[in-house]
Order: sequence, then C-alpha cells, then structure tokens
Amino acid sequence: MSYPGYPPSGGYPAFPGYPPTGQESVYPPAGQYSYPTVPGGYPPAGGGTYSAAPPSAGYPGAAGYPAPGGYPAPGSYPGAPQAGGMPPYPGAPAGPGFGVPPAGPGFGGYPQPPAQSYAGGGPAQIPGYPSGQAPSPMPGPAAAMAQCTQGTIQAAPNFDAGRDAEVLRKAMKGFGTDEQAIINVVANRSNDQRQKIKAAFKTMYGKDLIKDLKSELSGNVEELILALFMPRTYYDAWSLRHAMKGAGTQERVLIEILCTRTNQEIREIVNCYKSEFGRDIEQDIRADTSGHFERLLVSMCQGNRDENQTVDYQKAQEDAQRLYQAGEGRLGTDESCFNMVLASRSFPQLKATVEAYSRIANRDLLSSIDREFSGNVERGLKTILQCALNRPAFFAERLYYSMKGAGTDDSTLIRIIVTRSEIDLVQIKQMFTQMYQKTLATMIASDTSGDYRRLLLAIVGQ
Repeated sequence: MSYPGYPPSGGYPAFPGYPPTGQESVYPPAGQYSYPTVPGGYPPAGGGTYSAAPPSAGYPGAAGYPAPGGYPAPGSYPGAPQAGGMPPYPGAPAGPGFGVPPAGPGFGGYPQPPAQSYAGGGPAQIPGYPSGQAPSPMPGPAAAMAQCTQGTIQAAPNFDAGRDAEVLRKAMKGFGTDEQAIINVVANRSNDQRQKIKAAFKTMYGKDLIKDLKSELSGNVEELILALFMPRTYYDAWSLRHAMKGAGTQERVLIEILCTRTNQEIREIVNCYKSEFGRDIEQDIRADTSGHFERLLVSMCQGNRDENQTVDYQKAQEDAQRLYQAGEGRLGTDESCFNMVLASRSFPQLKATVEAYSRIANRDLLSSIDREFSGNVERGLKTILQCALNRPAFFAERLYYSMKGAGTDDSTLIRIIVTRSEIDLVQIKQMFTQMYQKTLATMIASDTSGDYRRLLLAIVGQ
C-alpha cells in the first residue's frame, strides 16, 4: 500500500517499521494541515473532560506501593477503595464508608483526585449509602473543564515557524550536528507548532525536515524526535498499526491506547488508520486477537463510551450488583456483563460503581477482576478501571515498569512521554513521585544517556 505525500518527498527512512520501505503516508497531505488550529494543538489540550489528577499530596505508606513485577496488589491502586470500606492501616479513625469522600488524602492513604466543588442540588436519597444519602453529583462538563489537567509542553509564545526552521537548518548544516539547538526547539513547541515548522522548512529550503533530521540522528533520540514531529492522531494510529504488524502482537500497546483515549480521539484514530494504511482497524484487531480480549478491543474502538460527567448513583449500585452476580456471586464468570459495563459507562460513573461494589462484595472490583479473569482481557479491564480511578497513576505505573529492572522499554517510555506531554504529564509526574518516592526525571536520568536523555528531560522538566 502506498502512502504518497507524508512525509513529503522521500518520507521517513525506516526506523523500526515506520513507515515500511516505499510506503509513505498522506496524513496530512504535503503542505496541507487539516488539523484544527485551536490553541494547544490537536486534539485540544487537556485530552477531554476527565477530572483532574491530584496536586502533589503526601507520600503513601510503604505498604501502599505497587508490588514489584506487575500491577499493585489487588485493592491497592491509587484511588481504589479498600474492601469493606475501611482504611487498611492500623490506628486509622473509622470513616463513614465509601461513597462519602473521605477527609484524608485518599482511600487507604493513597493519593486521590482533589476534593471538588460539586454541581447540583442536595444529595439524593439512595438505599445502601450511609445515612441514605449518595455523594453529591460529579461536576458537569463545564466544571470538569475547569479542572483540566496540564501538560509539560505548552504552545510557545511569539512563535515564528520560519525562525525555528532556520535554527534547525543551521543546526544540521555543515560538519557535525548541534543536537542541543534541535532539542531546544522541539522540546519547547507544541505539536501543532511542530507541524508548522515542517511546512516552513520545506517552503524555505525545498527539503524535507524529517528526512534531514533522520540523516543526522540515530537510535532512540531519532525515534523520539520522529514521534514528536508526527501529528498526534497519526502517532496513535501508527503505534496501533505497528503493534499488529508482522509476527506477534503487542497487546499492551493496544490496551494502552484504546482503553485510555476519549471518544473523539478514538474516532479520529480509527479514521486516520483507514486513510493512512488503507485498513480497517476493527478487522485488524479481529485478525490479531481472539476471545473476550478481542471483544473488549472491538468495543473500545467504537468510541461510544458515555461521556456524561454526572454520576447516576442508583445505576452505579445496580451495575455493582450486576457485576457481583456475573463474577464473585456465581460459579464461573459472565464475561459479557463485565464488557458491557466497563466499555459503555463513563469514567466518573465507573468510579462510583467501584465504590458501590466494595460495599456489596466486601472486596474491591480490581481484585475481583484479578480473580475472575487472566491474561490480556484482565489487563484491559483493569486499565479501564485504573483510568476511572486515577488516569495519571495508570500512566505513572506504565512509565515506572518501562524502566524498572534490566533494560528499558524505550518505545513505551517514548510513546507515553510524547502522547501525554501536552495533556497531563504534570499530574503523571506528581503521581510518580507519590507512588515510587522518586521523581520521574531522576529515574529517566539513571536509565538513559546522551542526547536521548537530554531531550526526554527537556520534555519532562525537573
């Protein structure tokens, strides 16, 4: 399949699979940037209307850190209620139970999204909640937008694409390369601004910027810079195609992207995948996965999750009962019930369902999924719940395990740093410090080197 036009003239020479030799892309067509020119680039900064992650709070107790080698122990995910509704540490005062926001930093000492000024009237009378009262409704879209998260990269003020193109040309001209000059530009411009620099470079010099950068760079820093210069939707679509191409499938990449993006982002990814690679993403998912995991991913790529930010606590109670009867309350597991609830309910609604479930089952829902499922479908379902409870904590955990132990999963490190850099990387850094008692920058500095390290740290900040 040929993709003439993107990258313009000559395209990106191959780095692992991007794009295959002779297969350039048309997304966007050369010199035409169909992405909306809204402030903060594309998609809108903030990545949707999900609630903000917490500012830096106190460190959780040592017993609260994720167990080495995988996900945190059941019930210990930041933001997850403990079974039975009581904090696990000794000497803690008895609380009012889940469903009423606690006064402390979070359930069981874990960091929680900040207390919110909820919209709506008085609390509804709901059976099963302490004192017969459900928590106040979650904020509506306007309030949620006011609590938007923050990226480490902002659009540069007084931006001049021609001036930046000139700086990059000078950095690559002649003998040797001024890598620091390149880093100073790419790490301090939004994705939308980088697209304009690419266009200006070709206009001014009749050369393709990406091809020139490719000839001057190599290794991980090359992959990182190529990722930064890809339009955001294209990068997600390319990552999904790369994860399903050739022998084997990178299921964790499919989960990381499809289970965490907003409806708008998913629909744009699906359309881009079709226009760029001439393929239907749903058909590729069906060909590369199977069983309940396949069904979960097909559900995700529809981009039809309810995104109403107001919580229906009666429905949360009903869904919690339904999930209990589909798993812990019966012999065997009704997987389709879990798929239906977790694939269709809004993230705030799922958070309320998790809290209701802990009262019904005397066990948290993450722990039940651990018991009822295994493999990739378990990871996918848990990812959805982790994003409902605390999205930045999910990405902080993924970053930690990309660098923990021998070797580094550089593709995961690059993908998360790049894709979250204009959305919620500030909150991810805060969660990383709270969960692991070290800063993200410190771990990156000890696990990487050279220009690759310098560019990552320039994006992440100290």
